[in-house]
Amino acid sequence: MKINNLIYSLIFLSFLLISNISFADAEAGKKIFNKCKACHFIDKEKNKVGPHLVKIFGRKAAVIEGFKYSNALKNSNIIWDEETLKAYIANPKKYVPGTKMSFFGLKKENQILDLIEYLKEATN
Repeated sequence: MKINNLIYSLIFLSFLLISNISFADAEAGKKIFNKCKACHFIDKEKNKVGPHLVKIFGRKAAVIEGFKYSNALKNSNIIWDEETLKAYIANPKKYVPGTKMSFFGLKKENQILDLIEYLKEATN
């Protein structure tokens, strides 16, 4: 009986690892976005210190009209998706050396995932 439970548990865990099930919390991400909102709008196409984030998913980096991007970001050929945002949010200057973004990054993966989940809901 214990072996069966172990096998079922391993199958379930394997399924979770290979699936796209997200346990990210958009509400927690909304609170984390408070660190971002001084520089970025997510609900209107207006730039602040940073470019707006409206419809960021699937968008090429450094294309918002009227915002002066670093050459590093202009030449990055990044398309913003969950993976590129995850790496950028974790450490912008490491992911794009020469970026003008002054944010040091989020170190906790769950916070990054929560923020991305919020951005998916709030920006599209």
